[in-house]
Amino acid sequence: MHCASCAARTEEFVKTLPGIAGASVNYADASIKVEFQPEEITPSEIRKAVRSIGYDIITDDTHSQELKEEAQQLYLKKLRINTAGSAALSIPLVIIAMFFMTIPYANYIMMALAIPVVFWFGRQFPSGAIKQLKHRSANMDTLVALSTGLAVL
Repeated sequence: MHCASCAARTEEFVKTLPGIAGASVNYADASIKVEFQPEEITPSEIRKAVRSIGYDIITDDTHSQELKEEAQQLYLKKLRINTAGSAALSIPLVIIAMFFMTIPYANYIMMALAIPVVFWFGRQFPSGAIKQLKHRSANMDTLVALSTGLAVL
């Protein structure tokens, strides 16, 4: 989850599922506690529903802490790669925009540098926004995807 709003939306979404008696999302430790009627909904159906809005659930078992730490390490690795790639392309882009705007084809060079930053290294924002749009909702992903998309246009 990216923000406390994501936690609140996830909690409200889970509460609307049939057979759910109660749900509580804790943003600080990225956990959810769900009370449900097993004859109406299964844990796999809850997990599938939560996945549809862009999150995943690791069920509480003996390996859950290990899986949670592994998922967090993978997320951090992807974040580092995306940040480094974005910086590698953005720094020359800013230098060209600030000091070398008069060179031939400067706009095309800057566009070639900006497009991978927005559409490859920042791809989690449009994909998160699309998932929220399917559920007629919006979050920070929607804001970032909309603003960067309009800036590219």
